[in-house]
Amino acid sequence: MGTLRVLVAGANEIARKGLCAVVRDQPGWEIAAVAGDGREAVKRTEQSRPDVAILDIDMPSLNGLEATRQIAKSTKRTKVLLLAPQDTDHFLPKALEAGAHGYLLKSDPAADVVSALEALRGGGSFYSATVPREVLDKFLASLEKPRRLEGTNTPRLTGREREVVQLLAEGHSSKQVATALNISTKTATTHRANIMLKIDCHSVAGVVRYAIRNHIIEA
Repeated sequence: MGTLRVLVAGANEIARKGLCAVVRDQPGWEIAAVAGDGREAVKRTEQSRPDVAILDIDMPSLNGLEATRQIAKSTKRTKVLLLAPQDTDHFLPKALEAGAHGYLLKSDPAADVVSALEALRGGGSFYSATVPREVLDKFLASLEKPRRLEGTNTPRLTGREREVVQLLAEGHSSKQVATALNISTKTATTHRANIMLKIDCHSVAGVVRYAIRNHIIEA
């Protein structure tokens, strides 16, 4: 089937190197690129066009879910395998909605990573064996139905607003947010004001609590 080119992205250097070793151990497989955060992962995916991108959900600057959304929009070639913590009930539907084709827990064995990459390479999908089949079927079916409007008390942030929330929650100033997103400081400040209005908070501490509660960042 030719060479399988894989991008590996995650904040933990030891975990990145471990995944790279798993990939390199397979005949005909190679590492196309490595990234330490979600924003770098998106950039390197656009540059190297790997067959599969392995993304850790918990990454700085841009988490794995948002990175998956951006990769899914920018290229149909690259399939995404997301690595999640144990919170399956929360992350699985978000991973599927974001456009991931594979989903594993960080506690799953390395052999599952190989199986997942083979499945995605062949145009299929792969999900952690820890996810009950009935739960997976329910999530997949829900994605095929028209999306229902969320409750009026639940804020709906745009993709850009979620990016701003993560950066603010990580301690970046409006100026630093502007630099990271390549926008003006005025625009970043406007995003910040709109976000605080939407989520009904009046301080960065409130933004941090929102980000943790909604798993945009990990506590």
